[in-house]
Amino acid sequence: MGSIQRCLEILRLSIREVFRQRRRYFGVMLAIALGTAGLIVVITVGRDVKANLNNDLDLLGGATRIKVIFQSTQPGRETVPAPRWFRPTTVDAVKAIPGVLQVSLAAFKNGPASSQTHGPACRFPLVGVDEAFWELNRFTPVAGRFFGREAVEGRQLVCVLGRDLAERLFGRINVAGSSVLIDHDLYVVVGVLGGIGIADRTGFAFIPFSTAQDRVHGFAHPDCLYVRCTTWDDVAGVAEEVPRVLDRFQPGDEIRVEVAWEQLKRIQRIAWWVETFIYLAIVATMILGGMGIWNGMMTAVRARTHEIGIKKAIGAEGPHILLQFLTESLCLSVGSTLLGIGLGWCGILLISRILSSEPSPALFVISGCSSIGFSLFLGLAAGLMPSIKASRMEVVSALKYE
Repeated sequence: MGSIQRCLEILRLSIREVFRQRRRYFGVMLAIALGTAGLIVVITVGRDVKANLNNDLDLLGGATRIKVIFQSTQPGRETVPAPRWFRPTTVDAVKAIPGVLQVSLAAFKNGPASSQTHGPACRFPLVGVDEAFWELNRFTPVAGRFFGREAVEGRQLVCVLGRDLAERLFGRINVAGSSVLIDHDLYVVVGVLGGIGIADRTGFAFIPFSTAQDRVHGFAHPDCLYVRCTTWDDVAGVAEEVPRVLDRFQPGDEIRVEVAWEQLKRIQRIAWWVETFIYLAIVATMILGGMGIWNGMMTAVRARTHEIGIKKAIGAEGPHILLQFLTESLCLSVGSTLLGIGLGWCGILLISRILSSEPSPALFVISGCSSIGFSLFLGLAAGLMPSIKASRMEVVSALKYE
């Protein structure tokens, strides 16, 4: 009981001493707190930040997308020797793969479609898509809008034209609301596709998949599957798992998984360097904080040499002196870390609100506990030498020190 009270008394004195010297330790505590806050924010919301980058940057549009087609299926071919399609159970299984964000089905008409407005007949690829196709591919309309679930479920006669196709048919791209005849059916153009990342689709026409099945001759069941991964780190695992899912639900169907590997590698390499720089900056901040603790404790030992001499003269032993200064060092590092955890939580809430995401409590707890563990090590490592120096002082020399 007496030893516990003695330890509590040492802890109280150490906290009081750190508080008294707060101006001296302000910079050190701020460095450790900011380093801790940065580490917690990076660990806790790092995945949400990656997911947000995937959603917002056009450069990543093809890097996190996987295209799955059957080996015998080639868009634009006049005939398909062995029609195959993705069954609903297969699509649901693909959606359940960890790291999959969105799934979209599409089908290409066997042979080109045709239309005639102001001149000779124009032939072009016709694609049936669902409502998820646009968001999954990160497409944006340059005119009008894209059709959605209502058009797909209602089997409406609406279409989206590629920018080049709109210019070929109408001589302009602002054609939303116009009517166009496609293979003997009259469709209303609701939007025009353009922008970055659409590749050769500027010459395509897109209609609801359900409408294509009902009214267009040459449309089969969905034979093209697009998969959007949550982040670029999920692409490799999802690409590896998709064939296993297909083999389990559709044995015998050979597929080809297409991934923009080169683009993905470039993005991952850039992200790796950015993450490495962030972690190095955080570690450097923490190390500088440890050096600040060491320097501050050494200064405190020199400044309190006379006090140490008095304590030894009235009976304090070396281990007691060592424990007191070591406790002060631990109070300084742990207190700074607790402040950093508070700042980190505020940063997490701010970033989560900006990204409209939910922070992971488990990751926050793990990162917070790791930070406290590291602060204990930092306090011991930085305060050990000054504490040993204080405990080994000679009483006479310390009392004569001015």
